[in-house]
Amino acid sequence: MEKFVKLTGVAAPLEIMNIDTDMIIPKQYLKTIARTGLGKGLFSELRYNEDGSENPDFVLNKPAYRNARILVAGDNFGCGSSREHAPWALLDFGVKAVISTSFADIFYNNCFKNGILPIKVSQSDLDKLLDDAKRGANATLTIDLEAQEIRGPDGGVVRFDIDPFRKHCLLEGLDDIGLTLQKAAAIDEFEKKTAAARPWA
Repeated sequence: MEKFVKLTGVAAPLEIMNIDTDMIIPKQYLKTIARTGLGKGLFSELRYNEDGSENPDFVLNKPAYRNARILVAGDNFGCGSSREHAPWALLDFGVKAVISTSFADIFYNNCFKNGILPIKVSQSDLDKLLDDAKRGANATLTIDLEAQEIRGPDGGVVRFDIDPFRKHCLLEGLDDIGLTLQKAAAIDEFEKKTAAARPWA
């Protein structure tokens, strides 16, 4: 998993409450278990019209936000089903961080396991960040995970809390497999002892 230390990028305002995982990546895209290629389906029911053309009113179709790396979203982001395709689609599109007042638990956990930083802030801080995000091409935020700070284009700072273990995993680029591999020597030693003690197994 790619390390997350500091991210500077365009932030897109997505002022919708209760964005569920079906809205993030609709069910027709769930046939694959590949983590790549899902970016085209991200928010597809909002991004595209029925004839397949782009909806010019949707924020990620606007020129200033086509390469957004951060989403500033409404309350209860990622509710609905537990599909891991939701963070995969965000990551494949290029989104590395989502800022909201609250997240659904399963989506929140899935983000950390896939290298996305979900940041919980107060409503007043979200309002400030939404205001920053509405600046179009000037809507650039810097997220410093080590310092636990979000810096706005005018120098304003919003601090955020994060579980120390999850912070460590993101900083080091460790998913569940990476964490397990850190214990590779101990696992090998256990296997050798087990094989010696029970050669018939």
